[in-house]
Amino acid sequence: MTLTADHETTTRRGADLDPEIRTFVIAMGAAWAAHPDLATVTPGEARRIAEAVRAPWTRGGPEMAAVTEHQLPTETGPVRVRCYDPGPAGPKPGLVYLHGGGWTIFSIDTHDRVMRELAARAGVTVVAVDYAMAPEAKFPVALTQVCSVVRYLSSRGAELGIDPSRLALGGDSAGANLSVAACLRLRESGSRALPVALVLAYGVFDRTSSPDAIARFGGAGYMLGAGEMEQFWRNYLSDEGEADDPLVSPIHADLHGLPPALLVIPTCDLLAEQSYRMADRLEKSGVKVRTELYEGATHSFLEAVSVSRLADRALADAADWLRTTLSASALPWPRAAAEGDR
Repeated sequence: MTLTADHETTTRRGADLDPEIRTFVIAMGAAWAAHPDLATVTPGEARRIAEAVRAPWTRGGPEMAAVTEHQLPTETGPVRVRCYDPGPAGPKPGLVYLHGGGWTIFSIDTHDRVMRELAARAGVTVVAVDYAMAPEAKFPVALTQVCSVVRYLSSRGAELGIDPSRLALGGDSAGANLSVAACLRLRESGSRALPVALVLAYGVFDRTSSPDAIARFGGAGYMLGAGEMEQFWRNYLSDEGEADDPLVSPIHADLHGLPPALLVIPTCDLLAEQSYRMADRLEKSGVKVRTELYEGATHSFLEAVSVSRLADRALADAADWLRTTLSASALPWPRAAAEGDR
């Protein structure tokens, strides 16, 4: 299967968005406008602003049976994780979730509702990773932390109520990038901690976007601008030579041997073309792939679940896929962690 992007290159400035998604984008734009431009403030201030802007969209949604926080060991020092357990008690599948934000902003708090929705709908314990932010922590610090967390859960997840044999990895935007990169690094190291499923929502998989995508979706009216994405890349990389590393731009990696993947693709997104290409490359590499396209949705649309039926459907689709893929009968082989993966 080969997916192709819309070849129209003239921006419609958001006029092609689903009406409920457009309401979300307009409200978000107004909230950002009440603060200084992030490019003019320190990284710490940018994160404070981002938290304030996204806070209203985390309210409501399902209650968890338990929400706990832990410090897990990594090669760069302890990293905070938050576990969302929807109940009932007892071991259940896990989803390690990596929030988006261009490796620079957002947090496990800004994505709190998205993760609670996935936990409740899929019946999984979601483990949110508070990975280090750029530009203070550049590539590969966050990636190293994510790999350490996955290794830890693959060997000791039962201590947190997780069945280590049914561990998925996923995230949105930069979190999707880190998810694929972590699988690549774990595969290359020969680790038995490789997750059994990948959930990739509007991921960034390549250093560059095409001129058509920039012209069509990279300006006003959509949630992610081309200039904003460029700044995120500058924050993440120490130098442009790193952009050729397949752990930075995983669209160019050898993708053989990766676990089954779900790609959540909003059609009105600067990065949609990268998801189309990633889906095609995964399939040609022998990876079992499911793609779900959401017409009229844009970047970050899952966070609009309180006002958008499209976001609600996307979360339901992702949960259904996770539940099926992580069922014991669906797994291709018994999983057991090796001592070396601790």
